[in-house]
Amino acid sequence: MTERLQPGDVAPAFTLPDADGKEVSLADYAGRKVIVYFYPAALTPGCTKQACDFTDNLDLLADAGYDVIGISPDKPEKLAKFREKESLKVTLLADPDKKVLESYGAYGEKKLYGKTVVGVIRSTIVVDGEGKVERALYNVKATGHVAKIIRDLGI
Repeated sequence: MTERLQPGDVAPAFTLPDADGKEVSLADYAGRKVIVYFYPAALTPGCTKQACDFTDNLDLLADAGYDVIGISPDKPEKLAKFREKESLKVTLLADPDKKVLESYGAYGEKKLYGKTVVGVIRSTIVVDGEGKVERALYNVKATGHVAKIIRDLGI
């Protein structure tokens, strides 16, 4: 079982390909606050709802000083299809070997329809401008989650 991050922890560094295959690192966002959210699979109903909610609120979040990055185990080609089909504006990163998911505590055992399975744990980590974890939310719901984050952050 992967350790879950706690507020005050240093956010694990990462460099992953985006939907266009371009490498994106957490370090690229130094000095900015970043909402890093982990989701199971592009082009699925819950993940689409969540990505669209983030896209719809991107300007509001950006005005408050937050960038948004979505990470899933999908390959860049699938992320590109997801972005095009849903007109997404959030940065989507591919983590097919699940190393970043694991380092953030967003991959492991979870309950799915009453059964214990191993997979992506829908999670959101808010990283402050110094690269430290401000908030770590695990087992979040796809629907209504973005509105809750906006409320919790006082935006």
